[in-house]
Amino acid sequence: MPNAESPASASDLRRLTDLLAGSEPLNWVITGDSITHGLVHTQGARTYAEHLHELVRGELGRTRDAVINTAISGHRLTDILGDWDRRVATWRPDILTLMIGTNDMATGPGLTTVAPVEFVASLREFVTRARAAGAIVVLQTPPSIDIPNAPGRERIVEFADAVREVAASDDVILVDQHARFADVGGGAVPWGLMNDPFHPNAAGHAALALELARTLGIRPQPEVDRTLPLLAAQVAVARL
Repeated sequence: MPNAESPASASDLRRLTDLLAGSEPLNWVITGDSITHGLVHTQGARTYAEHLHELVRGELGRTRDAVINTAISGHRLTDILGDWDRRVATWRPDILTLMIGTNDMATGPGLTTVAPVEFVASLREFVTRARAAGAIVVLQTPPSIDIPNAPGRERIVEFADAVREVAASDDVILVDQHARFADVGGGAVPWGLMNDPFHPNAAGHAALALELARTLGIRPQPEVDRTLPLLAAQVAVARL
């Protein structure tokens, strides 16, 4: 669930509401790893970043806003920090979302093992840099995975908890996708939302978009509200 009691995150949500009510164009930067990059696993359907694009530039009518996806498959948080200018700064984000952790937690031959405490430090650096640039920061936990069939990614809960820890301690807006996926799966793997043990399918991206929109308070007027009901129906069918 979002950290609703956090004063700064509540302030950021109010600030976002005010920005959306205004006329100045906004830059939305969405970054992360393969889940956000969105290749292959949606099998040609839209990713959650593309659903956000339709909601913002279409149904909210904010046609001068820019929605930019700079996620890269296989990347860790240190890759984003090391390529900050291209991935973040050059776009001057007003809203910056990050979903990361699925590769950071990975262990195995040829991989550097990242300790949760190191991941937390990198997350805090990300937040500090983003806020220094004036962005509203949105942290997203990675969705839950099929641990027995995802060797080397057994630490998913530790890394989701690390995102929650930073969101709480640094007063950042939190979109808890991990908790949402676990809820859809009844505490187990929500297979209707997955294309493989740790990549969401089209219905999974619909679920990601719904939770992001819900937390950020993105709700089009009823007369143009088509996307959210369609996404909700897609998730409902996938749960059957």
